[in-house]
Amino acid sequence: MIRWSRTVWLGSILALLLIVVSSVDGKKQQTPEPSPVKSAKPKESEPEIEEVTAKQLERVLNEKDFVAVFWYTRSCLTCDKVLEELEKIDDDTDVFGVDFVKINDKRLAKHYGIKNFPALTYFREKEPIIYDGDLMDEENVLDFLTSLEAMDLPDRIEEVNAKILNKIVEDTEFVAVLFYKPNCKRCSKALQELENIDDEADQLGIGFVKISDESLAEEYNLGELPKLVYYRHQIPIIYESELTREEDVLEWLVQNKSTGDEEDIIEDVTAKTLETLIESIDNLVVLFYDNDDEDSLQALGELEKIDDDCDKHGIQFVKIDDEEAAKAFGIDDVPSLVYFEKQIPNLYDGDIENEDEFLEWLVDQLQKDEIEDVTDEMLDRLIKEGKTMAVLFYDNNDRKSQKVLNELENIDDECDNLGIVFVKIDNEDEAKEYGIEKIPALMYFEKGIPTLFTGNLEEEEKVLKWLENHQTTDEIEDITDEMLDMIIEKMPHVAVLFYDKDQKKSQKILAELENIDDECDSHDIAFVKIDNDKEAKEYGIDTIPTLVLFEKGIPHIFEGDLMKEEELLSWLVHQKRHSEIPDISDEIMEKLIDKVEYLAVLFYDKDDKQDIRVLNELENIDDELEKEGIVIVRLDNDNEAKEYGIDHLPTLVYFENKIPALYEGDLLNEEEVLKWLIHQKETATIEEVTDEILHELIEDHEYVFVYFSGRCEEGDECDNILDELENIDDELDESGIVFVTTEDLNFAKRHGIKTFPSLVFFRNKEPLVYKGDINDEDEVLAWLNEEDTLEIPGRIEEVNIKMLEKILTENENVVVFFYDESDKKSQKIISELENIDDECEEKDISFVKTSDEGVDKEYDLPELPSLVFYRKKFRKIYTGDLMHEENILQWVLELHESTPDVIESVDRKTLQVLINDVEHLAVYFYDDKCDSCEEILEDLETIDDDTDKYDIQFVKSKDNKLASELGIFSFPALVYYETGVPIMYDGDLRNEKKVLSWLVEQKKCKSNKT
Repeated sequence: MIRWSRTVWLGSILALLLIVVSSVDGKKQQTPEPSPVKSAKPKESEPEIEEVTAKQLERVLNEKDFVAVFWYTRSCLTCDKVLEELEKIDDDTDVFGVDFVKINDKRLAKHYGIKNFPALTYFREKEPIIYDGDLMDEENVLDFLTSLEAMDLPDRIEEVNAKILNKIVEDTEFVAVLFYKPNCKRCSKALQELENIDDEADQLGIGFVKISDESLAEEYNLGELPKLVYYRHQIPIIYESELTREEDVLEWLVQNKSTGDEEDIIEDVTAKTLETLIESIDNLVVLFYDNDDEDSLQALGELEKIDDDCDKHGIQFVKIDDEEAAKAFGIDDVPSLVYFEKQIPNLYDGDIENEDEFLEWLVDQLQKDEIEDVTDEMLDRLIKEGKTMAVLFYDNNDRKSQKVLNELENIDDECDNLGIVFVKIDNEDEAKEYGIEKIPALMYFEKGIPTLFTGNLEEEEKVLKWLENHQTTDEIEDITDEMLDMIIEKMPHVAVLFYDKDQKKSQKILAELENIDDECDSHDIAFVKIDNDKEAKEYGIDTIPTLVLFEKGIPHIFEGDLMKEEELLSWLVHQKRHSEIPDISDEIMEKLIDKVEYLAVLFYDKDDKQDIRVLNELENIDDELEKEGIVIVRLDNDNEAKEYGIDHLPTLVYFENKIPALYEGDLLNEEEVLKWLIHQKETATIEEVTDEILHELIEDHEYVFVYFSGRCEEGDECDNILDELENIDDELDESGIVFVTTEDLNFAKRHGIKTFPSLVFFRNKEPLVYKGDINDEDEVLAWLNEEDTLEIPGRIEEVNIKMLEKILTENENVVVFFYDESDKKSQKIISELENIDDECEEKDISFVKTSDEGVDKEYDLPELPSLVFYRKKFRKIYTGDLMHEENILQWVLELHESTPDVIESVDRKTLQVLINDVEHLAVYFYDDKCDSCEEILEDLETIDDDTDKYDIQFVKSKDNKLASELGIFSFPALVYYETGVPIMYDGDLRNEKKVLSWLVEQKKCKSNKT
């Protein structure tokens, strides 16, 4: 009662204050100060957004908290018009404490990710966000710049002035305001504690700001500061308890948020809020939906009816319209319902629009225990969270799987009592990731480490005993090489003992190390062992046993005595707590170059004092590099350094997507090193390389474009040309062309290059000198994209995946030979195929080959080598003898000249592109094992021309994984996609006329809705 009277009193005061302020404003308008100069003010002196240079902008960003930057160019046709509109709000932004500037600097714009002009970036404490609305609508721009959402900074309560506060309270449903004063110890302490809950409040949809305005606090009669005022729909409540107890404050905010809600509806939440709710609520239902989808809204309308019933059963119900959040849980189709019980998800597969049936299912979940079905993404989340769990990999259409599942359901309660979460997953590909070839299979996970059950799954008592044994006894888990790769990838700290189970020394050391397994667990270090010589050699390990600590995938080799387990434990804990640059072998470096996108390698001599001094300096920036996602390691190996053309140590080399760049500055100036590395990562730069590195790049990459600058100092003409060429680096990268620069002359001279600077394009090691205007980067780019430039006469070009994508997009007819570079037979086939390359070219058929790693999976190929003909991205795989080039030529020409009237076959990649790009798409899913599939397909091919008339593209696919993601486990099946949204056909596929009628009806139905 006291709180309510205080609320009403404060609300009345605020209302009265608004009347007084309005009255004062009115009087000011009625009696303006005489100002003849202002009334005669010429148009030119109206508010103008200040022009700045790059250096001036840097200074403004350093000095000001909130800065709006308008990016424009001289050649931009609309920039002046937009600027004229934005200058109307320049004074308003000043009032709100936002500095507004404009800048014409393409390179700096590119640095901040701006490619189109005009553009607007808003910097909050130097953190930029790009405005993606209509720049001609200055009022919306002002709303954006002065909104709480735009001002929000992580782990910080934002400072506001009185005018911004008034706007935020008007615009924001729930906002907490801390009134404080400067030089006040109690205020500082309260602020420090409350900043710990800023993010949590934000996740729950509660804004949090602070204001240092004692006169305003006095007008509100708040008394002694600090004070916290909570506005719900503009109605204020004052927090009366201790402000330094931040958890109590958060609880109070949440309680008052829900009591302030008048409507009883399913609450909409953000992805962050959802994470918070899953962690804190035992029984939670989440509706993943799309607010623009009629089916979603229909389901939502039905489910709103059982919201109260859920409350009665202690189940909280929320909804979320976020495609990325849905995908994080493996949900591809909306609407979908997921029930979380103590953070364990369970996907509802019934009729969403039947709310009574769903409520019955929910209550059933509360009353009985069953093994929850999860998606692969859900499983990954549970493993990452370190849950102790049993996972049954099964096939829903397999009798043995069903029999095993029925038996294991009997021990689900016992597993709960042991603290073991039991889930099941029907996903063959996920099983293969864990090295599982036969399904059903059971795996036990503890702190992310998997162990495979090898007994009889139908004997549930033995399974339970095995699980109990694992849960109650501590031993270092033995794993396979596939599991090791997966654990290293998914877990931040993994200690791995490479050992030989038949070696006495290994057995003795293992017995000692078992003593520290628990301690490692308590420090969140996973401990595993592996008996695999080949895997050890991949990491450059020749001596067994050896212990390696993987920290976020980066290995640290222990060089002490493995028999002294306490010493080892201290080393492991030290490595985890303290940031040190790992010392690695050349084998490990090669693995890291392949796996790590951003990698810095210090080549050094550990016995040289100067090198150690450099190492100590670089240790100071290790944490900053980690925040930027850049891994730094060190290598003491002269021979490896020489392979990169490094003659003096220490030297730092930066690798980005396997492309190296040398640092030429002072390695003792760690701040400059940090600045250079971040610049390399964030901007598209042409990497500088040595002759040796250039030679390796040309050997390893199909397309390498080289700027031979000769000796070049900053400010020279050659340096200015390089600056201009930087503008096309992104475009070349998208086409799979490596762009580098070198001052070294020996390699150039070996290829007859005597004039510097020069541009040379290496296509499959063959050089082609650019003879155009080197100063015109657009002309250079156009030359590189020409067919004559890319092709080598009489040769089938080797392309990478990026270039292949470009070729398939830009060319109607393409023949692609997919092969393994190490396969000798493939080399012979290439020699035969090159005999028909010219004939294909005459018919305007592009002929290329590719041997990129993983290309068979990327393009869903049955085997390597494979020859594939693509017409408008639709493929046909050649099934004849690849050594008979004449037969192949005949096959290619027949396909090229024929007019297909059959349903085209597509691979996984093409199908995904079609689903995203084609508005009306019908997909026939079938399987080689299906007896009726071919017969039904023949019938459906008779309506292919009709679907074309209705602008419905018809394709067929054997992509079982995509089918299973849609809930298709029996074949054949037909799915219609309307702008990427799937609809399943549940009629008779043998009646092709009904199929056609249904497809046309779906298209019309969706068109009418739009």
